[in-house]
Amino acid sequence: MSLFKKLFSKEKKESLDKGLEKTKTSFFSKLSKAVAGKSSVDADVLDELEEILVSSDVGVDTTLKIIDRIEARVAKDKYLGTDELQSILREEIAGLLAQSNHGNETEFVVPTSHKPHVIMVVGVNGVGKTTTIGKLAAQFKKAGKTVVLGAADTFRAAAIDQLQIWADRVDIPIVRQDMGSDPASVSFDTLQSAKASNADVVIIDTAGRLHNKINLMTELTKIKRVMQKVVPGAPHEVLLVIDGSTGQNAFEQAKQFTLATEVTALAVTKLDGTAKGGVVIGISDQFNIPVKYIGVGEGIDDLQVFNKVEFVDSFFK
Repeated sequence: MSLFKKLFSKEKKESLDKGLEKTKTSFFSKLSKAVAGKSSVDADVLDELEEILVSSDVGVDTTLKIIDRIEARVAKDKYLGTDELQSILREEIAGLLAQSNHGNETEFVVPTSHKPHVIMVVGVNGVGKTTTIGKLAAQFKKAGKTVVLGAADTFRAAAIDQLQIWADRVDIPIVRQDMGSDPASVSFDTLQSAKASNADVVIIDTAGRLHNKINLMTELTKIKRVMQKVVPGAPHEVLLVIDGSTGQNAFEQAKQFTLATEVTALAVTKLDGTAKGGVVIGISDQFNIPVKYIGVGEGIDDLQVFNKVEFVDSFFK
């Protein structure tokens, strides 16, 4: 796919290839075993393929869509060989993702129709939420935008301290209060500070306590209401961070958070340490919420804008 070479730097492409290595190796070693000794794509091969896709955390519904598409091709061409299965799979997964109207971006951009652009970040502890915020801030700064962080996850002192470390590392301002402070108050102060400094982007960290969804819903609603007193229409984006290495649990978190608040975008982290990268295919297909960013490594530049063409290219490379 020569399209990539025009859109992505060599470094970014290498980072994505490396980040998906475990998923790809696991998937294709299972696929090789499934077709060993078989010359054509028959019912047994399709059953094995279904099992491989599900075990790679593509998700049952998305897997069935892919299998249905391949079955339709097999029905048309009775002599479809197993040696063609990889390229057919690639085409069908790419075709499936192409039906979604997201995953076409190549750069970290923010709308210019309003200022500041306010992003509220949600997600449970341990998914890489604070790290994602830090890396996102770094990428926006790299793109020439001025950024302000708001430490509104006041439930844990560690969350405030971690965000401070990122603010220092990236050299951008942070608004914080003591642990236990009202998150809405922190958000209010952050937006006022951003307006006063004419900042381009505001990223607000929030607590994610899914075990008490009613409290979470109430808290996030209050934060939104208070934000809108300072910046009408804020937050412009609600970004849910989920841990790709948890596979189906990531699906469940996405479902639960979408019930608690209106989520507008997803960031899927920790894809480099897992063989469960197929979860991005399933989530991208199943949710009417775009996967906007993926985390494929420890470095600041390893948070990438999700591009479905690039993703499929690296997965099948």
